Amino acid sequence: MTTELQTERQGHTLVMRLNGPATRNALSPQVYAAGIELLNVAESNPDVRAVVLTGHGGHFCGGGDLQRLSQQRLHDLAGQGLHLDAFHQWIEALHSFPKPVIAAVEGVAAGGGMSLVLACDLVVAADNARFLSAYSQVGLSPDGGASWHLARAMGRSKALAQLWLGTPQTAQEWAAQGLVHQLCPAGEALAQALDLAEQLAEVPAGVVASIKELVNDAAQPLRTQLDAEKQHFLVNLGRPEAGAAIDAFLHKRASKG
Repeated sequence: MTTELQTERQGHTLVMRLNGPATRNALSPQVYAAGIELLNVAESNPDVRAVVLTGHGGHFCGGGDLQRLSQQRLHDLAGQGLHLDAFHQWIEALHSFPKPVIAAVEGVAAGGGMSLVLACDLVVAADNARFLSAYSQVGLSPDGGASWHLARAMGRSKALAQLWLGTPQTAQEWAAQGLVHQLCPAGEALAQALDLAEQLAEVPAGVVASIKELVNDAAQPLRTQLDAEKQHFLVNLGRPEAGAAIDAFLHKRASKG
């Protein structure tokens, strides 16, 4: 059966849940299209302050549907190219989405599922989570931006080893490399991701969007980055949220003095 992307609201957070337990929530073109549409709707809804992406049934995502890939490589390679375009559009949408996107990972995140985790802003992983590229084991190279994200996070040699060998890595190993923001006991990833999302909802939305854009663009030359920081700083300084927060801070400091 094809994986579905189910949704629910938890406070200010939109939860997107991959649901296809028969295939460990394998990815599909239907999921890509639904993911892009949901992000477009969430971006325009001020009540949604964050998105949490998770999987059903004790796993995050086992990656692509190998049965579908086996058929398409023989009969519809061009169609698979269109499916990859759609997957990459979803990856780009997650990367540029102006609100926090948090992955809540239990169990396996493999292949495209690992790429999906890497596209999120923060990762809350249960201590039973396992991350593996899996591509080379089935004669494939990575998709979904895995090579880009891993090279930036791990450095060239570690990224090559991860992608060439496909050795599973634990949540603890990913945390040591800065790829997991928060570890938790098995079964608690979603709850802790929702708590984190609510904390982020307290930060002004414009500030959240500015910080994400600046960090996404941080590879540009320093002078260009400094100019961008100046522009974002002045925009946020002019917003009422900054005025209220500065006044509250000054009042609190004066009351202590």
